[in-house]
Amino acid sequence: MLVIVAPGQGSQTPGFLQPWLEEPAAADRLNWLSAVADIDLVGHGTTSDAETIQDTAVAQPLLVAAGLVSLLTLFPSPADAYRQIGVGAGHSVGEITAAAAAGVITAEQAMVLVRERGRAMAQAAAATPTGMSALLGGDPDEVLETLKRLDLTPANMNMTGQVVAAGTLENLERLKAEPPAKARVRPLKVAGAFHTEFMAPAVDVLEGYSRAISTHDARVRLASNADGAVVDDGREVLGRIVRQISRPVRWDLCMETFRELGVTGLLELPPAGTLTGIAKRALPGVELVALKTPDDLPAAKALIEKHAEPAKSLLSEGS
Repeated sequence: MLVIVAPGQGSQTPGFLQPWLEEPAAADRLNWLSAVADIDLVGHGTTSDAETIQDTAVAQPLLVAAGLVSLLTLFPSPADAYRQIGVGAGHSVGEITAAAAAGVITAEQAMVLVRERGRAMAQAAAATPTGMSALLGGDPDEVLETLKRLDLTPANMNMTGQVVAAGTLENLERLKAEPPAKARVRPLKVAGAFHTEFMAPAVDVLEGYSRAISTHDARVRLASNADGAVVDDGREVLGRIVRQISRPVRWDLCMETFRELGVTGLLELPPAGTLTGIAKRALPGVELVALKTPDDLPAAKALIEKHAEPAKSLLSEGS
């Protein structure tokens, strides 16, 4: 069974979209998505510097557009994807990519939603000086107890031994000075404490927009960041995406779901590398491909052909 995953914020690097512009269909699609989002995605994906694309309002639309453009290159006809993918998922903002790929919302809806998500989260982050730090290693229970004592949130639980803490800058400094035993603390270059209560104002904004967005039930099973649950009801998928803005990302539970479903192959959309790196340690025996540039398309297509197994219960007759 094949799972396709979309990465979240922090995976982008300067110029990562440049190779994709050599694909005519991808270039046209990126120009269109730029027009929809009213953001120069071509410029940000090719010439903008690291600081510029770290801006939440820029990074999030850029990541979703990258995923959608690469999917069009892999599957010119969406029906081809529906027949081959067993499950899909996205990390944080990558859930919007996954929702569009599964037919819950259109690509155009996805770009407007992610544009407003990025803006609202950037505004929420500006209200209070907050941030995030990665904790690598340490006893899992001790790590969580330390975060609780320091009034920090385990905002991303990616796998055993890899947790991202979020909260005020003052408490993050305390974490750096008083780390759990055998754990390393690495501050992250992000604008604020994403996936915590500090993002509540952004949830309020997106909830208003979501009520006006029409949805369809997913054509591919989707594993939710909230708890790893498999979701296909379109309204529920969208509601979870909105609520997740202020709730921790449980990527560890998503991978547990992949194991339970019997996933044998994992393909990560660009800018790929982060999620395949986690899966390499957490999903031994699963074949992995990180789709970074068009040069990786042959390997990606071979992976799809080898591991394709659709979620037949979600396919309508004759589709």
